[in-house]
Amino acid sequence: MNMKVILREDVPSLGKAGEVVEVKRGFGRNYLVPQQKALIATSANLSHLEHEKQVALSRKAKLKGIAATAAQELEARSLTIARRVGENDKLFGSVTTIDIAEALAKAGAPVDRHKIHLPEPIKALGEFTVDVKLHGEVTAKIKVNVVAEK
Repeated sequence: MNMKVILREDVPSLGKAGEVVEVKRGFGRNYLVPQQKALIATSANLSHLEHEKQVALSRKAKLKGIAATAAQELEARSLTIARRVGENDKLFGSVTTIDIAEALAKAGAPVDRHKIHLPEPIKALGEFTVDVKLHGEVTAKIKVNVVAEK
């Protein structure tokens, strides 16, 4: 005989958190429920799960909206980073995510350097487009202009 449970966390080969799955009665009562990996699927628990899903969706939508607004503000900016150059306009060193994060902070738009996606450090003069991942679904593209230091 089987019973239905609501998973509170991911259980390998059974399901992901929030799913309603059917398991053997002994497995549910002796392992999943005492280990707090699942709740018995009663109508009260199911309605509570639906409420939590709605709250999570609204929170996610709100964060996505905030990230979209921040992305528009970032894309309106253009950064200029000055670096020392040698012969043939070759940079001494390179421009990294740390440099871009510091330039954004000076411009009044602080961003965590881990959100800046730079496949490899910039080692030449010129204008580059850099991605800033603000949210799982929102990425801003900022212009970084590397110029020779005077």
